[in-house]
Amino acid sequence: VLDTQELRASFLLDELFFTGEVNLVYTDLDRAVVGSIIPTNSALELGNHNALKSDFFCQRREIGILNYGGSGTITVDGTAHAIDKHDCLYIGRGSREISFTSASAEDPAVFYLVSYPAHAEYPTTKATRADANRVELGSKDECNERTIFQYIHENGIKSCQLVLGFTEFKPGSIWNTMPCHTHERRSEVYCYFDVPAGHRVLHMMGQPQETRPLWVADRQVVLSPPWSIHTGCGTASYRFCWAMGGENQAFTDMDRVEIADLR
Repeated sequence: VLDTQELRASFLLDELFFTGEVNLVYTDLDRAVVGSIIPTNSALELGNHNALKSDFFCQRREIGILNYGGSGTITVDGTAHAIDKHDCLYIGRGSREISFTSASAEDPAVFYLVSYPAHAEYPTTKATRADANRVELGSKDECNERTIFQYIHENGIKSCQLVLGFTEFKPGSIWNTMPCHTHERRSEVYCYFDVPAGHRVLHMMGQPQETRPLWVADRQVVLSPPWSIHTGCGTASYRFCWAMGGENQAFTDMDRVEIADLR
């Protein structure tokens, strides 16, 4: 049984975002790579990683990127894509040269990245917040009224296996993904953002009969194995980016857990 520190060390990325740097973490969840890029005065390039054993980062991978910060640009093989706050860029397998810049060093872009292996090539594609498919879920009475913004999914930006979007809440709602679920066919990564200073999200994980808490701050990432639930509630309003990879891309493919069955 893991204690609190061991649980955090195993499933929480609590220091991922560093201004002026590219920071990547290679995980054992379906070989996902999670990272951040925050350029300031000069461009930052996405280099290769020895753990990939490839000639370049996207030789056998695809990437989804969501911008949490100011305006910026992502250049992929010579084509520049202007990326504003909450814009998404999908970068397909085979893309060789990828670089990042910010329009302002004082208000830099904050690029959050999730990458999974890819066995097929799809074109690099941008989507704005207005382009996203919106799904309204929850209710005021259950304190989980929220809007899901779907970017990379089976009916949106095409990908090999990556699915990505983000969720934001209506005033007074704090619960995400409740009732909760597991999905044995996919791993999932949650990155909480826009969590006010001094506040936290109480994220719950584990098997439904053996749940464990993680107190999560702004721009911290929870790695969720296929056997684990993933749900949480905030002490204030927040957003979170969700990304998945695995057997399929069906957003509704999940094994629901009834609230009364949680332990």
